[in-house]
Amino acid sequence: MAFGTAEDPGLSITPHLDSVDYPTTRDDLVEAAEDSEAPVNVINVLKCLPRTEYASREDVMRDLAEAARRFARGGLQDDDGANRDRRNIGRDLVENAPDGSSRHP
Repeated sequence: MAFGTAEDPGLSITPHLDSVDYPTTRDDLVEAAEDSEAPVNVINVLKCLPRTEYASREDVMRDLAEAARRFARGGLQDDDGANRDRRNIGRDLVENAPDGSSRHP
């Protein structure tokens, strides 16, 4: 166990969502983070969330966890064979989705 090394609490996203009433939109999440003086990295993560509307905080947390899981995989192929990493996380949603549907980035 390493002592003295931990994630910077200032970079945590969840405290910046405490003032949000649900249902809400992605833009409202970004605005709430800006109002609470969140770091630019936190604001950018919220701007990249895949959905435009969220019914609950749990939905937001699910999408944040999914994004973290994909980033942590180091560009390995996902379950459906798509290669999703930081370079193409949004591109696959648009370019490789079957007609009439879209994939979660």
